[in-house]
Amino acid sequence: MMIWIIKILYLSTYILADTNNDDIEVDPNGYILYCPCMGRFGNQADQFLGSVAFAEALNRTLVLPHWVEYDSSKPSDQIPFDKYFKVEPLQKYHRVVLMSDFMDKLAPTVWPPGERTVFCYSERHGAPKGNECNAKEGNPFGPFWNHFDVDFDKSELFSPLYYDTSSAHQIQRWKDKYPPSLFPVMAFVGAPAPFPVKKQHLFIQKYLKWSEYIDNKAEDLIRDKIEKPFIGIHLRIGLDFKKACEHIKDTPTMFASAQCMGYRSEKGKPTYDMCYPSVNTIVNDVKELVVKYKAKTVFVATDSRDLIEDMSKVIKDVKFVRQPSPVSSHVDLAILQKSDHFIGNCISTFTAFVKRLRDVEKKETSFWAFKDSSAKKDEL
Repeated sequence: MMIWIIKILYLSTYILADTNNDDIEVDPNGYILYCPCMGRFGNQADQFLGSVAFAEALNRTLVLPHWVEYDSSKPSDQIPFDKYFKVEPLQKYHRVVLMSDFMDKLAPTVWPPGERTVFCYSERHGAPKGNECNAKEGNPFGPFWNHFDVDFDKSELFSPLYYDTSSAHQIQRWKDKYPPSLFPVMAFVGAPAPFPVKKQHLFIQKYLKWSEYIDNKAEDLIRDKIEKPFIGIHLRIGLDFKKACEHIKDTPTMFASAQCMGYRSEKGKPTYDMCYPSVNTIVNDVKELVVKYKAKTVFVATDSRDLIEDMSKVIKDVKFVRQPSPVSSHVDLAILQKSDHFIGNCISTFTAFVKRLRDVEKKETSFWAFKDSSAKKDEL
């Protein structure tokens, strides 16, 4: 009990000074941490929007996690949040702090070793007794927390609570069960948000702005390689996605399908060709929009084949460009955002990220094999 009294008295001062006299405010309402451990960037970005909304609903500061990136030859990498995105615009929506700042300047006092609890919905399969969440088992879980030398001392199973920010009753139950006086930090095994992103959280996209590093790289490539007007296309035609698309008939709400079919499937069910378009579909759709926009360049972002040879045989007097190696997927995203028109994959969360960026700017997006996709943009 004494340790909590000391902690509450400390938090009431609101200020913590580090050894360099670089002061940072302590949030008496507490913090939320999590590992963005589900999927690659598109999935992580979907859940990030919901996580910000959850932190806002609980009135806790969100600790901005490192993005998790993968290389088949080694454990996952953790990339600082602000390498790709600015922090200040997010602060206009809700309080946030970089994970490096939190761990260096706040954690030693508000979340010291020996008092670190990790939250999970229920016991993870095979977890040992006393470590029910088993938060560091596997990749990327272990590498993510090890990056900051985080070990957990206790597991907290929060079932049946859920991340429903639309329910005032549910949010109040979170606040009542886990007050910041007793739980100044809530660290989750995974993102405290549903997947895919909920419609009510889409507007948060407007607060996510590219860092100067990414924006400058995108502008440099456009200036040096692209003649305007230009079409941007996203090809999600790797073998992994082909296998996933084989299940589209049985799972019509797969991944980001709501971005073209509607959150209540108002526009029917996606087809296999929308999920994994044929070369013929891709060539015809690109040709149609090149003519419509009188495009001089087609910029190609792809996870595997670029189909430039196939398109060039049919679509004449147009330059096809893709990012030179090594490819930055985030630069691809920024370039696609800036295109005069964008064609993406209805099911892909990578495409969905571009669409949300373009919706903020009221730019049109279309989808492979889906002809009325430009009729209505989501209002963000």
